[in-house]
Amino acid sequence: MPQHPTPSPGAGVTGGRDSVHARRWWILAVLGLAQLMIVLDITVVNIALPSAQRALHFSNNSREWIVTAYALAFGSLLLAGGRIGDLFGRKRLFIASTIGFAVASTVGGAAQSFGMLVAARGLQGVFAALMAPAALSLVTTTFTDPRERGTAFGIWGGIGGAGAAVGLLLGGLLTQDLSWRWTLFVNLAFAIIAAIGAAALLRRDVSSAREPIDIPGTLTATAGLFALVYGFAYAQNHSWGSSTTVACLVAAALLLAVFVAIQIRAAHPLLPLRVVLDRNRGGSYLVLGIVGLGTFGVFLFMTYYLQQTNGYSPSRTGISFLPLSAAVVIAAAIANARVVPRTGPRPVIAAGMALAAIAMGLLAQLGVHSSYAAHLLPALLVAGVGLGLVFAPAQDFATRGVEPGDAGVASGLVNAAYQVGGSLGLALLSTLAATASTHYLAGKQPTPAVIAHAAVHGYTTGFWWVAGFFAAGALLTGVLMHGRAPRPASQTQAEANLQPASAN
Repeated sequence: MPQHPTPSPGAGVTGGRDSVHARRWWILAVLGLAQLMIVLDITVVNIALPSAQRALHFSNNSREWIVTAYALAFGSLLLAGGRIGDLFGRKRLFIASTIGFAVASTVGGAAQSFGMLVAARGLQGVFAALMAPAALSLVTTTFTDPRERGTAFGIWGGIGGAGAAVGLLLGGLLTQDLSWRWTLFVNLAFAIIAAIGAAALLRRDVSSAREPIDIPGTLTATAGLFALVYGFAYAQNHSWGSSTTVACLVAAALLLAVFVAIQIRAAHPLLPLRVVLDRNRGGSYLVLGIVGLGTFGVFLFMTYYLQQTNGYSPSRTGISFLPLSAAVVIAAAIANARVVPRTGPRPVIAAGMALAAIAMGLLAQLGVHSSYAAHLLPALLVAGVGLGLVFAPAQDFATRGVEPGDAGVASGLVNAAYQVGGSLGLALLSTLAATASTHYLAGKQPTPAVIAHAAVHGYTTGFWWVAGFFAAGALLTGVLMHGRAPRPASQTQAEANLQPASAN
């Protein structure tokens, strides 16, 4: 039997290493369920928005805040959430945040006003920012065998990549057959199972880290990320030159610059720079940011295209994304378990980004009368394979080689890169698409046919931009990343200490 390093205090389950070995796949199932819930909530509400708008009587301009409130809280607090798990224990934080997420979802589902729904979505984002890094860091510290880790992260990457599409399907089915409120109430089932499973499988963890929380770093990082996401979200329905947009983006740049300066000098930084300076890890974070930048907008455009241009129902729209989800899961599992161990992350991630760019180029050929089978399905399958090749290796190598005490913040950065990238991309691509549609309509009679062509022109413009983002990501991957990620010094030393015993 191969020797495994002793798991960190926050990683295990009841008992010691033998219990981790026996229950590790059940642990992954519980943590994966929580990850699915988090990713679902990014998109599950999208299809329900028109129904919620009719029920609560809010305007089109206000509608974006149902999505933005979640993104603001989630994206701005992820780094802090990761460090809190490192310092106070991942099991207790995971269970508490899962229960909190369920409560916030219940409040949102029962909302009787627009303000109550926005507040509940923001509270969901807060608890998701605590839950997501804790879950990923537990996967990181539970699976230490390289081959099993590859399989585990293949599954994890598949969940992350397919979850958004599954959210569209679930949102469509629940909205059409029950009510928009069930897109929020459904989280109760996920949360209860995840919390009970965590309580039964994860052992009571006591963090070995005793460093104080980096208060200046936490404040500047949270405020900077909040200003960045808010500025892009505000620009979506206003202008890039408005005083609020400019003020937010300038404040974000200054705050994040101050944050980096604090991290360089801090004795106990919120984000130790050693976490991001490794080329594979830093490249992985950049890749996940680019993927988020592209995919959030693509899902939104495809939802509008299928429902408003092709006349699909909410449930049929969700079903249309299933081939993408299946391709992501299969490609992620195969790539991370069988290909990456032989090649390293660089060629796999670069190939995935290139395939995703090709898929976006195919989507950019869509017209008002394009068919699903001939035009949309091939692009979705290529995109699914490409994203599957990116998600699992990027998430794996973004957390591989970190010290156990940094696992939470490294995991938080994985989610922060994807979520913040997605929030920025959604605002940027929506603005670019709206501008393209406006230019298309200039000087034309706004008949229904012309308006439909203008909308599709906006979507295809967005797809071309995303193709460019993914192509740039493929090139950056080739420049930044290299072979296999290093293991932390503490793990290498622990294995070295095991050698004399193994030889006897």
